[in-house]
Amino acid sequence: MEQGLSNIPARGLDKFIEDNLLPDTSFCDKVNAAIDIICEFLKERCFRDAAHPVRVSKVVKGGSSGKGTGLQGRSDTDLVVFLTNFTSFEDQLSRRGEFIQEIKKQLRTIHGERHICMKVKVQSPRWPKPKALSFKLSSPKQQHKVKFDVLPAYDVLGQLNYIKPDPQIYIDLISECTSLGKEGKFSTCFTELQRNFLKQRPPKLKSLIRLVKHWYQLCKEKLRKPLPPQYALVLLTVYAWERGSGAPEFKTAQGFQTVLELVTNYRQLRIYWTEYYDFQHQYISDYLHRQLRSRPVILDPADPTGNVAGGKPEAWQRLAGEATAWLDYPCFKNRDGSRVRSWDVPAEAEKPQECVLAAQQHQPRKLWSRDVLFCCRP
Repeated sequence: MEQGLSNIPARGLDKFIEDNLLPDTSFCDKVNAAIDIICEFLKERCFRDAAHPVRVSKVVKGGSSGKGTGLQGRSDTDLVVFLTNFTSFEDQLSRRGEFIQEIKKQLRTIHGERHICMKVKVQSPRWPKPKALSFKLSSPKQQHKVKFDVLPAYDVLGQLNYIKPDPQIYIDLISECTSLGKEGKFSTCFTELQRNFLKQRPPKLKSLIRLVKHWYQLCKEKLRKPLPPQYALVLLTVYAWERGSGAPEFKTAQGFQTVLELVTNYRQLRIYWTEYYDFQHQYISDYLHRQLRSRPVILDPADPTGNVAGGKPEAWQRLAGEATAWLDYPCFKNRDGSRVRSWDVPAEAEKPQECVLAAQQHQPRKLWSRDVLFCCRP
């Protein structure tokens, strides 16, 4: 579909998304019905005959399906099973394998249940100590398939009845991650926050996210080499919209072009949000300042230990090369042949040491905006 997207004029992007990227409604309804049954099974029946007592506090749907940003024929879903048997992040690391094996054994029994109109195929874990159990749902009458990962997790958040978690949760996370050398490895514990961060966004922004994800997949198929995580592109799209528009309705081509321009400036990226954690507690503030020294950095809005943009600058370089080439394509041209104007999203903003004051004084510009800062090298 690269040929199709690259040749579509800017005014045709919304129709391209509608025709090619929005998930099939009838298939989604069947998937959601099957998911509800599987979630109930995981919570109420899966561990009923386990050798030791196991209590599931909740099952949370994450991934693109849970966040409402799935692509047609290419959705993924994380079913995070929160267990009271885990009492720490380290527990999750050391004991999740035994629970995955039990889930695998029990999940096979659900395949023959008549009230599931989808085919369930459980896949064997690739590694001796897997972090997830994968399976696929498919419809006999449709070609679409949905990939699922079932992940046991430590229920550090409990029952969410607050907007911002207790800072002690993040203090414990940072302390355990740094002592174990496992920064960014416990993002599943914060699935609800990640989902909430995206789920209530305007439909138009979710469509832009789908377009960026589709473009990313085209680049991945073409290059066949490691690229930055797709989640980094999702967050970059949210950031571009928040700083450039913040409105429920906007021109898709402007948003798309802004995201690709930010990709070409990846060496300057230093992005984070203060929706769930901030600089008010000294221990967290000190850690955030350390995180923000490097570039590129895009911190997971729910997990300050997860820099989803870090690790491999050569991966960003490859993607930036593709973005540079794409910016000359017709999808960024107006009717008269002129180039679409991107949003005015700064490549430099507040320095980290100014962030506490900025977070206190920040007021959302529009109904959908969020408290977001884009920090730059001092």
